[in-house]
Amino acid sequence: MTQTVAASFPWGDVWGQDAAVDTLREAASDPAALSHAWLITGPPGSGRSTLAYAFAAALVADRPDDEAAMRQVLAGTHPDVTALRTDKVIITIAEARALVERSYFAPSAGRYRVIVVEDADRMVERTSNVLLKALEEPPEQTVWILCAPSEADLLPTIRSRVRSLRLREPDVADVARLIALRTGVDETVAEQAARHAQRHIGMAQRLATDDAARRRRDQTLRSVIGVRGVGDAVEVAGRIIQAATEDAKALTAERDASERASLLRTVGIAEGQAVPPALRSQLAALEDEQKKRATRSLRDGIDRVLTDLQSMFRDVVMLQFGRGDDLINSELRDELSALADAWTQARTLVVLDHLAETRQSLERNVAPLLALESLLVTITSGRTP
Repeated sequence: MTQTVAASFPWGDVWGQDAAVDTLREAASDPAALSHAWLITGPPGSGRSTLAYAFAAALVADRPDDEAAMRQVLAGTHPDVTALRTDKVIITIAEARALVERSYFAPSAGRYRVIVVEDADRMVERTSNVLLKALEEPPEQTVWILCAPSEADLLPTIRSRVRSLRLREPDVADVARLIALRTGVDETVAEQAARHAQRHIGMAQRLATDDAARRRRDQTLRSVIGVRGVGDAVEVAGRIIQAATEDAKALTAERDASERASLLRTVGIAEGQAVPPALRSQLAALEDEQKKRATRSLRDGIDRVLTDLQSMFRDVVMLQFGRGDDLINSELRDELSALADAWTQARTLVVLDHLAETRQSLERNVAPLLALESLLVTITSGRTP
């Protein structure tokens, strides 16, 4: 079912989540409907963060037409909104403690102080425990907004202290229309991008506007289909890691250079000038944060490849069960039909199970190259190593 964009400010960028917008709009306008801790869940690309900041803007504004305050929130400059975004593998205890401390400050300009935690699923148990009391007994004018893919990604003790709001998954056709509207790309390209991204809006937009990303995805899937032995598995795994590493570097290099230049300007060091010993620790701390971000970016890139592979072998299963009308990778129908005929259903399910296990292993810091080599050996043999 097609959903419309919420038209009124600040909800205009929240797409396809009308029921959630109605719930949060009512909560922002009626104290009786407002919980002081929220958990917004939904699949990647469903708009969790966009909705969280729209809600924060509505909470902070003194009036429904107070666009100046709301624009400050959406721009990330309002003093009463504290946001935690992380590009690292986990949210640290120190970051959580800083949020809790901030949550006890009274609002300085708006109606509420709002704490937004993106990727709340990246908190380990010890870090989550830091938030418990603040979520259970927040100050009267503080509202917490957590975002995560699902409730299961957070501890039961956290879930019991928040009001959950689950976002709907948009249809491929809906995402395609949005991407075509935003980017101006051809409808065919938009539909393919939405389908390949499995309705992840951000990824669909990248695929629609980046020819290299589309080619890289196609080459990766075809390479995996072509694996015929251990030698092929090792070679293809190496290529996937190399491509993901280069992609991660491309995504972070410009930001890293900008951050370094900004730090040097702040401490009064000209470009090319030697960094005094007293300031080297600050530069080292920045470089350490950038390395952690690069690690996260690489893992996210590999996870995206694994997600694409899951979609491909899901298509094989669909064909094996006679359901070829809803393929994610319809451009590979001939190749996937050949696999479906050559493999048993049990073999395809073994591959899908090992794909899920590989994704979990990467979250536990298993070496990516070894994990991918093991996966590709399973794909070529039909047996888990």
